[in-house]
Amino acid sequence: MSSTDERAPELSLVLACYNEAEHLPESVRQIRGTLRGMGISYELIFIDDCSRDATPRLIEQLCAGELDARYWLHAANVGRGGTVSEGFGLARGRVVGFIDVDLEVHCSFIPAVLAELGNDCDGATAYRVYDVGLAPDGILRHVLSRGYRLLFRALFDVPFRDTETGFKFFLRERILPVLAHARDRAWFWDTEIMVLAHLAGLRIREVPVRFVRRSDKTSTVRVFRDTWRYLVAARRLRRRLRAEPSSFAS
Repeated sequence: MSSTDERAPELSLVLACYNEAEHLPESVRQIRGTLRGMGISYELIFIDDCSRDATPRLIEQLCAGELDARYWLHAANVGRGGTVSEGFGLARGRVVGFIDVDLEVHCSFIPAVLAELGNDCDGATAYRVYDVGLAPDGILRHVLSRGYRLLFRALFDVPFRDTETGFKFFLRERILPVLAHARDRAWFWDTEIMVLAHLAGLRIREVPVRFVRRSDKTSTVRVFRDTWRYLVAARRLRRRLRAEPSSFAS
């Protein structure tokens, strides 16, 4: 694990990694360039969730000698939600956030999203505007995401349009108590944390961003399996909210 400066940074950015070797070095180069260009203090928190490729070795190389980075390597896979939650718990910044390492929502949108924090706002997330092209996989994933959004609106009475986006930032002191109520440790965590944050009274804004599906990377999504898991998790959360409504209210 690399060392860091003792002073708390303004931003802690969690990079949850799972089989990211084919694009990780270039993504990190661009992320660092964006953050350095903003002129803010920051730390990168890499957490590898038991990747099966060269990701752990690359993380070690990317953190070697860098004061802006720390890393942890999981011995067993715990899931995306569990990994991001762990990163938030390790963060030292006033603001905590995470973005998907593949940069299908590009890191150049970080300044626009962060600009919302401080405007009477506890969190800000990306609202994806799709540029999917003509690739069959991109079209399928776009349709699937649209379906998730429609299902979400039908199940939960919250004002968000895009809860699944992997591009979220919060004031650390406001989001940490919410994390204590989150149970999902996989992909549904993105939706669960937005629902719970809203019920806890957090003020969260969505910022439109351009989403570009990458055709040069290997997808870890399994459409039918992940859709079924989303449906099961959504139903479970809805039942939980009905059974314990007072547990989540601000």
